[in-house]
Amino acid sequence: MASRSKSRNAPAGASPFAVEAARLPEEKFSDPDWTAKGEPRASVPLVQLDTLWLNTGTLCNLACASCYIESSPTNDALVYLSHAHAAPFLDEAGAIGTPEIGFTGGEPFMNPDFVPMLADTLERGFEALILSNAMKPMRRHEAALLDMRERFGDRLTIRVSLDHHTKAVHEAERGPRSWEVAIDGLQWLSRNGFSLAVAGRMLPDESEADERAGYARLFAEHDIAVDAGDPMRLVLFPEMDEDKDIAEITTACWQILGQDPKDIMCATSRMVVHRKGEPEPRVTACTLIPYDPGFDMGATLDEASRPVKLNHPHCARFCVLGGASCSA
Repeated sequence: MASRSKSRNAPAGASPFAVEAARLPEEKFSDPDWTAKGEPRASVPLVQLDTLWLNTGTLCNLACASCYIESSPTNDALVYLSHAHAAPFLDEAGAIGTPEIGFTGGEPFMNPDFVPMLADTLERGFEALILSNAMKPMRRHEAALLDMRERFGDRLTIRVSLDHHTKAVHEAERGPRSWEVAIDGLQWLSRNGFSLAVAGRMLPDESEADERAGYARLFAEHDIAVDAGDPMRLVLFPEMDEDKDIAEITTACWQILGQDPKDIMCATSRMVVHRKGEPEPRVTACTLIPYDPGFDMGATLDEASRPVKLNHPHCARFCVLGGASCSA
């Protein structure tokens, strides 16, 4: 587990976004088929693969107070995904008509193969969505990004993680001196006409309306062309903590909650990861659960097309009860 330890550069205090709940009982999420109460666990079939995520590796230039994937300057639990390893998955995705490739990390721009992978993705005709903090690793590739913006237009979208609309909260999560650099990166992307989105996080005591109003003021002040009222352009994510108690999702929950399994993220997406020590990349059920062997779906997209059993707290808190999705 040492490879997943956080850097000493992480913020010293607790995350301002910490989930407030009792500790998760050990008996919950322990059986893939049955809940702790003995009820049948819900599952989600793959309806169609709309987004294939490529995890570029868990190394990041930041070490946040709470990162669901534990990215940091020292965490290489997911090693850099190579262009050669990514290509067969792009082949398979193209053959089945997947429209979008998403890139996440870690910080994708730290991967030395990332820019060639991105160019290959766009040249194949896919739309590309990059999750980035818009800091120095991205800025080193300005020329390449401008070239791709010119060649591929809005088929390339960059979603920047800006955890809050205030510097104090953002830096309490991401560390000192992280705010101005991120704002400058956002301004550069906006000024150069990129298809741009922002990902924020919900404070426990702040409403969505208040969050959007705060971001709207921030974007106006810094001349950043993002519509804070558009949920596709300002994505506000619910918090996750796999150690905190949450209800398990049963087959009856779909009707009780008025939800359709096809609207859950794993109905339309999968993620490729390359775990340290493994010879080849593998496909996981979603972006949120890269380490749990119960969510390893196989070596190919075809193998990974089977249903996903919602046997993890993130399935409940983020996807079903939180109504969130990482995809565009």
